[in-house]
Amino acid sequence: MEKKMSILMFSGDFDKALAAFILANSAREINVEVTMFFAFWGLMLVRDPNELSDEDKTLWEKMFANMTPKGIQDLPLSKMNFAGIGKKMLLEMMDDSDTPPIDAFLKGAINKGVTMKACKLSCEVMGFSDKELLDKVEIVTAEDYLRDALESDIQLFI
Repeated sequence: MEKKMSILMFSGDFDKALAAFILANSAREINVEVTMFFAFWGLMLVRDPNELSDEDKTLWEKMFANMTPKGIQDLPLSKMNFAGIGKKMLLEMMDDSDTPPIDAFLKGAINKGVTMKACKLSCEVMGFSDKELLDKVEIVTAEDYLRDALESDIQLFI
């Protein structure tokens, strides 16, 4: 029987996202079924920067959408961001050690069959439509996530 891992991705921080995708990819490498559930700030990881729209948004939703990261590349660091200088240093360190960029980890997770789900309520509150998310992301309720998490061997909240 295949093991299952569930990751609730609440953070929109670059370093935390990188860790989550490294774990998701590594779990798939050892045949662990992985579901990632993106809520609130975690939605920034699965926004499609090419599909952002102001259509049918309230003034607050438009303002919010323009003040938040457009996609995974735009995420700030959780600590020592220093107006982007810290992230630039980290990216250079990753490049020096031949670490793939974060979008490669995201694509790898999708290609390896990681199930990606977005919180319906989070999308509604933050004004994100399903068209603004990556193609492989399904919008589900918190109850749907909990049913999946209850069947998981490993549950992570990041």
